[in-house]
Amino acid sequence: MTTNSVKGIILDVDGVIIGEKAGFNFPDPHPEVVAKLRQVRKRGIPIALCTAKPQFSISRLIKKIGLDNYHIADGGGVIINPVQNKIVKKNLINSRLAKNIIQYFLDKNVYTEFYTVSDYVIQKNQISQITAKHTPILLKKPRVVKSLADEVLKSKITKIILVAKDEEDKKRIIKLLKPFAEKLNLYWGLHPSALPLQFGVLTAPGVSKRNGAVEIAKNMKVSFKNMLGVGDAKGDWEFIRLCQYRAAMGNAKQDLKDLVLAKDREFSFIGPSVNENGIIKILEHFI
Repeated sequence: MTTNSVKGIILDVDGVIIGEKAGFNFPDPHPEVVAKLRQVRKRGIPIALCTAKPQFSISRLIKKIGLDNYHIADGGGVIINPVQNKIVKKNLINSRLAKNIIQYFLDKNVYTEFYTVSDYVIQKNQISQITAKHTPILLKKPRVVKSLADEVLKSKITKIILVAKDEEDKKRIIKLLKPFAEKLNLYWGLHPSALPLQFGVLTAPGVSKRNGAVEIAKNMKVSFKNMLGVGDAKGDWEFIRLCQYRAAMGNAKQDLKDLVLAKDREFSFIGPSVNENGIIKILEHFI
């Protein structure tokens, strides 16, 4: 299918344009992917990145490609335009609530990080292989403190990350989160280079990729009827479901593929995997 109706694009990052193959598509996208994104942007189609990553992990890439528009970081916690050096919105978590949650999960032996706009923080006694896997993904070393809970009240927190060691540990963390279900928004993400680790992203109530996408669409002045959404995890369905044009990567979870193909198949597409530079095929399919 070919169409000229796509006038804006919202993309997840990890598993979509960044993969797991060091020197090929990690820590940066493959040069052919970068070239294709630049080509699409030069045609006047804005491309917004929508990720659970912090802004300091994606700003360099956004500037490199020249994506001069709003982008979604921290799972919707931060809306930014790094090209113009603008932080458009920060949605902060209440500090006392954050302290209680962080101490609770530390006591349950869950690897826990908190994020501000400029850095991320971990507790010294939690440094482990998880830290070693997460650091190259974020392109920045964490700030290490003796007590994470004590540091909270000195910080303006955009998100908390709880790291599950595997699918079973994810189920355990979800059960532990029940007392806080209405106090924070939860989104699960993953990175191909860190599997089987999964990342539970906690943001302030009402903060999500979906709501971030709504704000992005307004800024682009593009209707969702003319928007393409692309992701690789079920959590990306938050924003993809808003878009008339929908795609999932070949490496996407089956549940996301099923959702993408559930209706309006003429507007839906499953591309090759991220390690095959599948986003290029997806963009060529729709544009």
